[in-house]
Amino acid sequence: MLSKARLTKRKGFEFTRWAVHPALLFTFLFFILPLLAMLIVSFWQRIGGKLTATWTFANYNKFFSKDYLVEALVNSVEVTLTATVISVLIAYPLAYILAFRVPVRWQRFVLIFTILPFWTAYVVRSYSWLLVISENGIINVIMTSLGLIDQPLEMAYSRGATVLGFVHFFTMLMTLTIYANLVQIKPTYHKAAADLGASPLQIFFRITLPLSIPGVAVGAFITFVIAIGDYINPQILGGGNEVLIPQAIILQVSRAANFPMASVMSVMLMVVVIVVYFVSAKHLKMERV
Repeated sequence: MLSKARLTKRKGFEFTRWAVHPALLFTFLFFILPLLAMLIVSFWQRIGGKLTATWTFANYNKFFSKDYLVEALVNSVEVTLTATVISVLIAYPLAYILAFRVPVRWQRFVLIFTILPFWTAYVVRSYSWLLVISENGIINVIMTSLGLIDQPLEMAYSRGATVLGFVHFFTMLMTLTIYANLVQIKPTYHKAAADLGASPLQIFFRITLPLSIPGVAVGAFITFVIAIGDYINPQILGGGNEVLIPQAIILQVSRAANFPMASVMSVMLMVVVIVVYFVSAKHLKMERV
């Protein structure tokens, strides 16, 4: 006969096994199934305005033969990487100050202000930046009235404006992930290093920074995945002057109704995300340190 402890453990295992079934079903219906459908459609053709289940690699050949389509993918990667790097450079000092310089009793209060941008709709935030950086925006009006410039600066509807919108949103998100990792670092590590004669700079580069890399990697990966597939921010702040891959996909669907080509571009976007995942996979694990 099974002991009471083993029987309880077995029942717990059985419950856990059945409890994950709804999650697996949800994942299959809303992630795996649509992904497979997109992959299948990418090999079909659009003939006479109709979608035909004819298997071919012509869509992929067309994608790589059209410079503007490849350029849209390259633009997306460049913009996303730029926004991710800038967000890391800003978020890490903020997270470090919050974790090690702000008293513990005030950290929760500061965190509330950190997540304030998430309380505003994403579209509203993007349009709000236009009020700041557009030709008649706050910055140009102030600088013109002070006589600092003669002509308004062209800041809106550019790659820089798109990156600015991403950085504003994702810096706070990345600050939270890095902060969550930093507060897990045991203070005894710092004290032991100081007792052994390490300077504050040595403690940071040899203890704090290496142990916080998982938090940086998780935040950077989340930023990359969300930003590279974002349509709203580049469309509003970029103004369509530089086409990114999400915008190219929407154009293929809304104007040409070319679902196979839109599927090809979506597959290529997924490939980029998968490559980035495998490059950073070894760091994408938050562990208690």
